[in-house]
Amino acid sequence: MPAPEPVRQGRKRGLPSCPNPLFLRWLTELRDDAKEKGQKIQFCYQKAISSLNKYPLPLQNAKEAKILQNFGDGICKILDEKLQRYLRENGPNAPIHSLPKGAPPPGRPDNNNMAPSTKKNVAGDKGKDKGGGGGGRKKREYVPQKRSGGHAVLLTLHRQSQIMGSKGFMFKLELQAEAQLLCDKSFSVPDLGSKYTAWSSVSTLIQKNLVIKTHNPARFSLTDEGQILAERLEAAEEGSKDRVETRSEREEEVEVEVEEEEGGPGVVDLTFSDEEEEEEKEDRTHPTERPPGVSQSDVDVMRSDPQTSRKGNGGSLLPGTYDILLCVDFIETTGGSSHKKQELVKELQRNGVSFDVRKLNVGDFLWVAREKVAPVPGQLRAPAGRELVLDYIIERKRMDDLCGSIIDGRFREQKFRLKRCGLHRPIYLVEECGTAASHMSLPEATLQQAIINTQVVDGFFVKRVQDVRESAAYLTIMTRYLTKLYQDRTLICRSRELDGDEACDEERGSPSCSLISFAEFNHGAIKNKCQTVKEVFARQLMQISGLSGDKAAAILEIYSTPYSLLTAYERCASEAEKEKLLSSIRYGKLKRNLGPALSRTVHQLYCTQGALS
Repeated sequence: MPAPEPVRQGRKRGLPSCPNPLFLRWLTELRDDAKEKGQKIQFCYQKAISSLNKYPLPLQNAKEAKILQNFGDGICKILDEKLQRYLRENGPNAPIHSLPKGAPPPGRPDNNNMAPSTKKNVAGDKGKDKGGGGGGRKKREYVPQKRSGGHAVLLTLHRQSQIMGSKGFMFKLELQAEAQLLCDKSFSVPDLGSKYTAWSSVSTLIQKNLVIKTHNPARFSLTDEGQILAERLEAAEEGSKDRVETRSEREEEVEVEVEEEEGGPGVVDLTFSDEEEEEEKEDRTHPTERPPGVSQSDVDVMRSDPQTSRKGNGGSLLPGTYDILLCVDFIETTGGSSHKKQELVKELQRNGVSFDVRKLNVGDFLWVAREKVAPVPGQLRAPAGRELVLDYIIERKRMDDLCGSIIDGRFREQKFRLKRCGLHRPIYLVEECGTAASHMSLPEATLQQAIINTQVVDGFFVKRVQDVRESAAYLTIMTRYLTKLYQDRTLICRSRELDGDEACDEERGSPSCSLISFAEFNHGAIKNKCQTVKEVFARQLMQISGLSGDKAAAILEIYSTPYSLLTAYERCASEAEKEKLLSSIRYGKLKRNLGPALSRTVHQLYCTQGALS
């Protein structure tokens, strides 16, 4: 019986070195360069390095590497260019399968691994402590450049958090408006030849854990690390201001001494304050341009009132600086019976109404106050002006469309969304109220009752017209009315979330009113946006027959989530008590009880085990 082979002990035999060290070194340089810049292509280079290390044969050019895994046309082209440059510098017969003298070997672990080695090297650690040995490069702290987008966002969020009683966060539009004053680059318009704006730096701040983004619509606030960095930037900002003021004081002192030496006037008026001098200089160089109808006191109030300026997230529009524009949903001009929809557009043009066709996420017609912007020399188009949405929105319904929306449930959902859109004066424009209703799939009495309920119960203003021409006439009259109504008003931009005050009071002729910007309004009205648990719960309840929006809102005031409702059911002692739990809840203007029948239906829906019969 042959003796068993002795077990070999000792160190493992090292792998043979890569036969293509030049290509390996270039790929390593490309990977390290991409890693420093934070580019994701570094992982592609790392995969190519791993494939090249496993290949045992020498390559004559980069095209031969295409047979290897993770080598595409891009990497091969880069390697070919580097190879041609290498041959031009070192001659056509230069060796390509060995490294030049003095070059670091490419097979080291720190060259070819994305992560540092986890093995501890005592000798290496000692060398690092003594200052010898090539230690790893120290990671540099991220500090945004002065007057850049990131710098402006950090300072703005920090200053907003220092205000007494602040909400602790900022919405996108108000953050852009406040930070624009601290930034040289635009937050909304990219530079020529670029697709990035100053707002693009916010993603970097979020990635660096300096800013946190929550909720929908988005809310931006500083993290603890961002607060520390923002305080440092604020201190550096104040230090630079102090240096500038000290330098200007020294220059003034030198000027006074020179005047005295030259025999000029050496008397200084100490009664003249610096603030008065600055105001006089400002009035001299930048005279206040105010439109007709705005007094100087109104301008002074707007300057001096910090609440007004803070409430106007995107600033304010003074009388005479904006135009009232009718916005038409593009669905009202395309598709379906296109000849009738084009007739509406032609009627508006014939009446001389300024309108714009765009996508509206809720409603069919609304009005915006668009800022007048002068064209910039050298640019093809004038920059986009700010747009604030007036408090009037119209939902247009033909009788056939009204019938269809009642059958498929859209009618109730549209009214619910109109109530929540942030505008206080919704209008229903109903067409063809005459003989057309007798040919629908629902009885005419049902359609008439739905229109009356919309006006009486839901609180909408209902305007009845006969045809498209009368609809265009009503839109024309409304446009002229709103133009006259808002012509002497100062419009202040507010956030949709801060919808505390009502619409501006026409009866009292308030000199100013707060409105939502069009971008925020349209974004907040998206139909399929992310919804909260409370909103989904409301939609669930409204699927029950007889449970309207007012009744669902009354239930949500007490039980805001399904969990809170189920917890209340568990506390009840008997089934009869559970069935009557919601019966005494009052809803609507008349404060009527919800009733035992509806309470029993909700209890069956949420407490029945298994399928409902």
